[in-house]
Amino acid sequence: MAMYSTKFLLIQCAKNNLQRCFSSQKGQVTSLYEFHIKNGGKMVNFGGYQLPVQYSDQSIVNSHIFTRKNASIFDVSHMLQTEIKGKHSIEYFETLCTADIKGLEENSSVLTVFTNENGGILDDLIVTKINEEFLYVVSNAAMKQQDQEIMSRGLNSFQKRVNSASDIRIQFFHTLERTLIALQGPKASTALQSITDLDLSKLYFMKTAVGSVANVQNCRISRCGYTGEDGFEISIPAERSENVVQTLLENSDVKLAGLGARDSLRLEAGLCLYGSDINGETTPVDAALTWLVAKKRRETKDFPGADKIVQQIKEGSKIKRVGITSSTGPPPRHGTIILSEDGQEIGEITSGCPSPTLEINVAMGYVPAKSSKVGTKVGLKIRGKQYNGIITKMPFVKSNYYNKVN
Repeated sequence: MAMYSTKFLLIQCAKNNLQRCFSSQKGQVTSLYEFHIKNGGKMVNFGGYQLPVQYSDQSIVNSHIFTRKNASIFDVSHMLQTEIKGKHSIEYFETLCTADIKGLEENSSVLTVFTNENGGILDDLIVTKINEEFLYVVSNAAMKQQDQEIMSRGLNSFQKRVNSASDIRIQFFHTLERTLIALQGPKASTALQSITDLDLSKLYFMKTAVGSVANVQNCRISRCGYTGEDGFEISIPAERSENVVQTLLENSDVKLAGLGARDSLRLEAGLCLYGSDINGETTPVDAALTWLVAKKRRETKDFPGADKIVQQIKEGSKIKRVGITSSTGPPPRHGTIILSEDGQEIGEITSGCPSPTLEINVAMGYVPAKSSKVGTKVGLKIRGKQYNGIITKMPFVKSNYYNKVN
């Protein structure tokens, strides 16, 4: 596939994958909005916020490749940042999600999900146990109002259940109070280490610490991200966010990147986009995310939809999220029909794009569990024509997280 074609198709696929979060309304702005404009950001309304889909100095493909080789800054301030403090904070939050937060070490994070009574996923989020009475939560922008309601209603229910006027306090941060950026890529650690007082060699994947960055105090650095690469999410006092970003950009190994590259990077990493790959109709088991349901929680079964989910874990689900690659034809997009080898309709693509790293098409979607084995050949019906695909293990591109064994 010619590179110019890859660039065009990636732009189209990025827009297609993300458009369910787009809005015709102008939306809110982050503290970096003017900075994005000044630096050539092509702004779109994503999840109710004005964010750059790319920058004028490089294509989505080039930005994607640069991130894989160097480091890129993504503005993810649209995400909901929440602090929960007080005695019984962990017990309360475990009534809402599937994680074993109690079993976490201090300053450790875990990916988890809010679920409904049918076991469907209401949102995916990262919860960090700072200590026994302090949690830090980052959840999706598009589900911000829902998540605030889940946490607020859940607290009221918890207090009634324990028959106590709990001292638990929830603080939802406005994007103009705390900015959140993601610094992602193999050179992210070196770039950040030069401007922080924290020893990043001791900060492993899914760990967090508070320190200074570019002489800005009270920055929370969490080693995580959405690209499959080593990297960090940095929560910054909003009024000083531009200082931090500008200082990082003084390093030639660091550039700005937008939503387009973020989407193609997360797809190569086999990571779900809420509203496309997972929603209130899919359970963690359907979505091949059974590992998000902690062993202890499977035993206690004290979260919404636990009976349905635990039953699925024991008996298996009827459908399964799978990875699919194709080396010919256009990339399969959201809604593309998946066919069995004999031409029968068996499923649907939820996300897809041409992979800049692998130079083939990559996608994920749902098929019957009996048809989900890696290596199974499938058909992809695109604009009335059928193309060949194959079910492939995810992630499509090997993850490079910084763990203790490194």
